[in-house]
Amino acid sequence: MSLYVLKRRGNPNWGKPEAPGPVEITPTSFERAVKELQLTPDQYVHSTRLREWARFNKNSKYVPETLLAAWGFVVDSSF
Repeated sequence: MSLYVLKRRGNPNWGKPEAPGPVEITPTSFERAVKELQLTPDQYVHSTRLREWARFNKNSKYVPETLLAAWGFVVDSSF
């Protein structure tokens, strides 16, 4: 009598949810720019370098709406 053993194929964990890993919080591009420029929140509106960064990146990066309004920037949402 011969026994046939079927070889299991594929990933046995297919379709099972992955175990949640630790959530890594990374700073936004805006937060990195502020840190690089060594600004405090009360200096944001008056910083010409941050204003130029925001003008260049307003359509693709996070910039707080209060700053956009203070500088009179309008975001183009067609991207």
